[in-house]
Amino acid sequence: MDAFGHVNHANTVTLLEEARIELLFTEAARHGVKEMAEGMVVAKLFVDYLSPIVFTGEDIVVEMSVRDLKSASFTLDYLVRGNREANSPVVTKAETLMVPYNVTTARPRRLTDAERDFLAGWRAGGNGA
Repeated sequence: MDAFGHVNHANTVTLLEEARIELLFTEAARHGVKEMAEGMVVAKLFVDYLSPIVFTGEDIVVEMSVRDLKSASFTLDYLVRGNREANSPVVTKAETLMVPYNVTTARPRRLTDAERDFLAGWRAGGNGA
C-alpha cells in the first residue's frame, strides 16, 4: 500500500510478474512446454494505471493474452481488474515484450515450435484471458 491506501505501483508490477510466471512457467509446463522456465526475459514493460487499486481483501484479477507472436519475441497484454465481479472495471492495462533467452550463452534465442504453439493458444480470443 502507498501513503494513499492504494496498491503501490511496484506491487502492481509484481502482480503482473506473478501472473506471467503462472502462465509461462507453470501452465506451459503443465502442457509439456518446459523450455520457457529455462529462460525468458522482459525486454520492455508498459503500464497504464487507469484507476487506483484499493486493497479490499478481494482477489485481484489479471487477464492475459498474447499479441505479436514472432520468431524470437512476443507481447503479453494484461487487463487488471480490482475484483472477480462480472464486468468489474479494468484498473490497469499493461504489456510486456518478452524475449526467450539462453542463460548459458547469455543471448536471446528463438522460440521453439512447442513454445509458439502454446503461446498461439493464448492469442486474444483464444483460451487465454
